[in-house]
Amino acid sequence: MRTPRIFSDQPLLAGAEVVLNEHAAQYLGKVLRARVGDNVILFDGQGQQASASIKAITKQSISVLLGAVNTPQTESLLQSHLGLCLSKGDRFDWAIQKATELGVTSISPLYSTRVDFIVPPERVAKRLSHWQHIVTSACEQSGRVRIPNVNAPTSLTNWVSETVADVKLVLHCDVHSAPLLAAKPQSVALLIGPEGGLTDEEVATAERHHFQPWQLGPRILRTETAPVVALSVIGAQWGDMAQ
Repeated sequence: MRTPRIFSDQPLLAGAEVVLNEHAAQYLGKVLRARVGDNVILFDGQGQQASASIKAITKQSISVLLGAVNTPQTESLLQSHLGLCLSKGDRFDWAIQKATELGVTSISPLYSTRVDFIVPPERVAKRLSHWQHIVTSACEQSGRVRIPNVNAPTSLTNWVSETVADVKLVLHCDVHSAPLLAAKPQSVALLIGPEGGLTDEEVATAERHHFQPWQLGPRILRTETAPVVALSVIGAQWGDMAQ
């Protein structure tokens, strides 16, 4: 069995004892049926992780004793910012989970013309917490040590005007785009539309802010599939998948 990886927002210091938060304790205790002496790995979401062993288990908490602390090289040197238009159901959740597994640096949920709902202001904090939990769990599973930031929902127009990156790409099915540049950038911004796609006006707006239209082959991809394919191609071209 693979050693469980758990996010901890507490400092990782060799020899220290850490009491895990309620969610982590429930996962280890109730789902994995962990016992005293079992090994786990903690990571702090900022680049460090530590080996640990379970020291004590109660009904409410689990404490672990930290061993060696290290800085694994599991993060891509290519900074990638995903601007993904919102979708209903669990499509958006699935997309950001897979984007995290593929190494995305940050995620911005976007409103566009064909996004037909909004997150009420009083529910934004709860929704952000939900999304942050999804990407944190994806980091635990995939071996990442830095947790992507999920930003508050904003309009597509605001996002394209404020985003800074060496290369900016907007997925669009009605163009015959050139292959990706051979020169390796340090940062990439990727704009992906909703289920109904982006309007011509939105693509034109993105282009005015130096986004390059990019078509991923002859088939139309679903909004939750497109980030997986695009980030995989970018990773193979410029990221750590190219190694």
